[in-house]
Amino acid sequence: MARYPALIIMLFIVCPVSGCASLSYYVQSVNGQLEILQKRQSIDVLIKNQSLSQETLAQLALVIQIRNFAINELGLPDNNSYLDYVELESDFVVWNVFATPELSLQSREWCYLIVGCLDYRGYFKEKAAYTLANELEIQGYDVFVGGVSAYSTLGWFADPVLSSMLRSGDAYLARVIFHELAHQKIYIKDDTEINEAFADTVADAGMRRWLANNSSPLSYEQYEKDQALEDEFVGLVLRYRNQLDSLYKSDMPDPEKRLNKSAILKKMINEYKQLNTGREEGARYAAWFATGLNNAKMMAVVTYRRYITGFKKILLAAEDNLETFYHLAEQLRHCTHEQRRNILLSGNIHISC
Repeated sequence: MARYPALIIMLFIVCPVSGCASLSYYVQSVNGQLEILQKRQSIDVLIKNQSLSQETLAQLALVIQIRNFAINELGLPDNNSYLDYVELESDFVVWNVFATPELSLQSREWCYLIVGCLDYRGYFKEKAAYTLANELEIQGYDVFVGGVSAYSTLGWFADPVLSSMLRSGDAYLARVIFHELAHQKIYIKDDTEINEAFADTVADAGMRRWLANNSSPLSYEQYEKDQALEDEFVGLVLRYRNQLDSLYKSDMPDPEKRLNKSAILKKMINEYKQLNTGREEGARYAAWFATGLNNAKMMAVVTYRRYITGFKKILLAAEDNLETFYHLAEQLRHCTHEQRRNILLSGNIHISC
């Protein structure tokens, strides 16, 4: 009986608006979340008992520092999130499925109660994600499946630290905690791109403050280099995304669109190779290109980054004051889907809807 209240809550979070027609999806979502909740262990107790490796214990001690910094310096929610730890049996906690039509960049949406519509569908089991991906490919969609190391329940549960969050270094750990807590701060229903761009903007601002206060100048310098590489990669994706968008919206016959699509994607790969010839650090995204490109894979990147420039302009206008920034970002909730995009793409910091 102790599980029943959590099960009811999960029904409202993950059950599709259609009335839970996909019972198997509902069951895996509930079971996956409950399994995580049941595996939680208090970080304070783990540190006290010294029951994990010294490396893991050091990372968990760092989590507490990051969490306190997020609350006290970034104004992010002070709740029970990131006070517990869960050891996973895999490198990822969830696998997200992205899908777009063959000749369109309009991501397929899946809608749920409470959280609204999302541009992807998440599964706690990798096999289940690829089962859906195969079904969508048969229907003619471009599909991409990406593993996820963390996600937010938007405050419905106390999100734990997952072992998947510890595998990419301290900087990544801090950034992902800032990102996920930002979702708990502001979340606009039915707008994946805006929510992800907002959270990533907060994460970046948080990282710069964290590194300036807690690390050596060399660490800050390395973060800047990493961000420059990421910005270059994202810029490349966005430029070719715009080329594809123009192609798909043209009057060209579909067979010709397919040929031009292939040519554009090939050109994108070649440009990436040319940019990174002789640059060791540039090979960071080589694996992303090596596994092939399609609309869905590109939109998985665009979903997180397309509107970051607009949010950064708002933060700059707020003179880097996060409290003011949160107030301005909150005003976007009152705008329509199209108005939010126009404001962020135009760089207009005077939010009026």
